[in-house]
Amino acid sequence: MAMMNRHIEPSVETVFMLPAQQYSYLSSRLVKELARLGGPVKDLVPPLVAERLRAKVSKEDA
Repeated sequence: MAMMNRHIEPSVETVFMLPAQQYSYLSSRLVKELARLGGPVKDLVPPLVAERLRAKVSKEDA
């Protein structure tokens, strides 16, 4: 986005402001990918969801 803005209007600066974690969007695709790679998802989803996600990932790997 910043590069396209610069291409369209070189004199305009693009600034990214990130919200606090509690106000940010969590992508289910990223959580699933993290689980597939064996990363920690326990702080991102409720315990039951983490458990079922691990079970699903285990089935896909088998």
